This record gives sequence, C-alpha cells and structure tokens, in this order.
Amino acid sequence: MPAVDEAIEAWFAGAGAREADLRRVDAIVRAAAPDLPRELVPAGAGTMLGYGLLPYRTRSSAATARWPLVALAAQKRHLSLYVCAVVDGQYLPEARAERLGKVSCGRSCVRFTSADRVDADALSELVRDAAASTAQGRNEFFES
Repeated sequence: MPAVDEAIEAWFAGAGAREADLRRVDAIVRAAAPDLPRELVPAGAGTMLGYGLLPYRTRSSAATARWPLVALAAQKRHLSLYVCAVVDGQYLPEARAERLGKVSCGRSCVRFTSADRVDADALSELVRDAAASTAQGRNEFFES
C-alpha cells in the first residue's frame, strides 16, 4: 500500500466513532468524482481529506497555494464537507442547501452530525457538478 493510502487509512482510523460516517461520505465523493485524487491537507490545528487540489490564491496573499476542490473534515461536534465551487456567481453548497438533507450550510461548507442526515443523491450531484464545472473552467472560486 503506498504511503499516501496508509496515511489516509490512519486518518480514517483516528476518527474513532466517526470513522464509518467519514468513510461513507468519502465513498459518495469518490463515486461522484472518481478523477479527483485524494490527499491529506493541513487545516488549522488538524488535517482534512482533500480531493482535487488546485492552485488557489486569496486576495490578501501574494503566493499561490494548493487547495482542494472538495474536502472532508471531522470537527468536534460535526462533520464538514467543503465544496469550493462558485458557478454563475453562486456558491453551489449554499445554493443547494435545501436539497442536501438535515444539514447546515455555509457558502462552501456542508455541516452534519452523521452521514444519515445527508441526502446522498443530492450530495453526489453537488460534488459531480463541482468537478464538472471546474473541469470546464467555469468554477469562479479558483479564478486568479
């Protein structure tokens, strides 16, 4: 098993009781966007599982970094799936919040306490559309 896969497996195992939910969401993301490679990404004091790292620069930074199109994280009280996609001026997660189930949404973040609270079909469509719009050069989130 390559080192990246081992590190990802350790990340899942380190989630304790949330491991099954993280794996379930991971399976949805991977099925919806199989071409997005997975990689662990530092985030604050922790690590999240990123899919499809792309060049990204904030307005306040002179340097370009790499940031995931999609990222999965276990927070203290919930799970977060970040989908960094802006199409036609709208953040896709925020625009589709009502269809995603019993979740809380921010601009790019879908928060939920368990995978059972998420509409898997709507989440799959969100990830698939984010990947497709990015591949077509229509994702305004990653414009420089």
